[in-house]
Amino acid sequence: MYLEEGSLQLINLRRGMAWLDTGTQDALLEASNFVKTIQSRQGIMVACLEEIAYRNGWIDRNQIQDMIRTLSKTKYGEYLLELLRESERCRNIKK
Repeated sequence: MYLEEGSLQLINLRRGMAWLDTGTQDALLEASNFVKTIQSRQGIMVACLEEIAYRNGWIDRNQIQDMIRTLSKTKYGEYLLELLRESERCRNIKK
């Protein structure tokens, strides 16, 4: 249908990206387990919108710090704090 209309678009997923089909209960469970494994073993959050926005320059350090204050007692807040610390270490190395 889309190919016939000329509106089909193809996007190659870069390394480290994954397409997770969640169209069935089994597929949803499999995707959930995949995300849990990545987050547990690699220590990175999957689809952390604040991290994505910060790394792309859409929000700044002060905005992240405001979010951290709100989320300070959560794992998510701890993750954002570590993101800022890592960013600071990288900035110091570049100097």
